Amino acid sequence: MLTIKQSELLNFLEEFQNKYKASPSYDEMRQALGLASKSGIHRLISGLEERGFIRRLINRARAIEIIKTESEIRPVLSNRQNETNIIRTEFGISSQIELPMLGRIAAGTPIEAISDPSSFLSIPANFISSGEHFALEIVGDSMINAGIYDGDTVIIRKTEEASNGDIVVALVDGQEATLKTFKRESGRIALEAANPIYETRYFTSNQVKIQGKLSGLIRKYR
Repeated sequence: MLTIKQSELLNFLEEFQNKYKASPSYDEMRQALGLASKSGIHRLISGLEERGFIRRLINRARAIEIIKTESEIRPVLSNRQNETNIIRTEFGISSQIELPMLGRIAAGTPIEAISDPSSFLSIPANFISSGEHFALEIVGDSMINAGIYDGDTVIIRKTEEASNGDIVVALVDGQEATLKTFKRESGRIALEAANPIYETRYFTSNQVKIQGKLSGLIRKYR
């Protein structure tokens, strides 16, 4: 699942390559997406490569290979959603609600924040409490000691407030989102992993914006 900008870039790459039989330059990509700097393009390219949509060819200028497009994976995403566990009662399937599935979030090295719903996840209505919620798929292993594993789907309740010890979705510098344990210390905020191989990261208060707190978790067993 891609952000709006990642999707725009992938579509631009596909159209450009079909027309010119070559990859666009970073400056051409920047202009096409209306970005102010090439650093944003570098981040989008890394995100597309991380998700397996493209591959950068080493030691070749303007060389980006498109591996798959969004249209090719939509049926897969649809089928995968149908695999989500459904809670049943003696009266049948419990009432369902749909949460926006905002994509993937890193529980390790932060990845670009995702704010546009690319699909929806149906869950039992009694699975969540009051308030506005959304779902995210976990990428990485930095929260495994909190029982959150790569590939899990977390349910997040929207809030801008957090207390020490809360597991939160934190937006860092307005660009990167990560799932970590929140701790406020003197003059700074700590985002702490639940895996000893990852170091705690520290930021000033104005660098971190809380987007929500962990409310639930869904795991599929294969």
